[in-house]
Amino acid sequence: MPQPLRLGTRGSPLALAQAHMVAAALAAAHGPAEGAVTIVPIRTTGDRVQDRPLAEIGGKALWTKELDRALLADEIDFAVHSMKDVETIRPAGIAIAAMLPRADVRDRLVGATAIDAIPAGGRVGTASPRRAAQLRHLRPDVAILPFRGNVDTRLARLAAGEADVTLLAAAGLARLGRHEVGVAIPTDLLLPAPAQGAVGIEARAEDSAIRALLAAIDHAPTSGCVRAERALLAALGGTCHSPVAALAEPRDGRLRLRAEILSPDGGERHCDEGDAEAAAEIGAGLLARASPALRALFAGA
Repeated sequence: MPQPLRLGTRGSPLALAQAHMVAAALAAAHGPAEGAVTIVPIRTTGDRVQDRPLAEIGGKALWTKELDRALLADEIDFAVHSMKDVETIRPAGIAIAAMLPRADVRDRLVGATAIDAIPAGGRVGTASPRRAAQLRHLRPDVAILPFRGNVDTRLARLAAGEADVTLLAAAGLARLGRHEVGVAIPTDLLLPAPAQGAVGIEARAEDSAIRALLAAIDHAPTSGCVRAERALLAALGGTCHSPVAALAEPRDGRLRLRAEILSPDGGERHCDEGDAEAAAEIGAGLLARASPALRALFAGA
């Protein structure tokens, strides 16, 4: 294996923080000499294009395609991702090799103390179809404004008065040391995006040495939950246009999966819960109850 190992990542502050988490986990598992890692920042299309919603310019692949190319070209040995940004169908030559322990899965509301406390007709800054639909379901009076950019960019736009409130992932804020920002919203009120809060590491599928190295830092409970949520997403055929939420959690000795799909205006919402092993059946049931317009947002319909 090359020394040092080359870890590819996006160059945002959050992505770099996650890359350092991976490097630290490898050092803890294998020792600092054997697990020596150099971090290789790679600028992605999603980082370059900030003025349009992700779904309009290519979806989640905009966060992964440059890292995929570098991995397959042997320019890096493995890559770190926020798992909620990783497409459900991955290139055949790439495997999800490990996941770090999952952080707080909740969203945090910034600019108000609770969803009910958002001013009447308030402006909500978000580029997430899920968050937009969930907020519209709970507060049909709010106006949704497109908000993209890294955490600091979105907080600066909020401070500049471009919106009244925004929503950010609690996990990302914590990894940046911003624990004080916003108020956490219970998952019973806002179910998170599939795989939210999870950091994954991908390697070349045939690279058994690197995959064995990464297996030592895989957190099996996180992997089980995230793979169940991704199985639901695959069954739905969810894309960046699809307002979908899912969360798998251990409960009473079993892995339980909660899921919901919504229309973009929040007026239609379908929820279900069951054993995580039945993720595909849960997805099929949600689609069966959905209107034709809502089903049309999912390729699995």
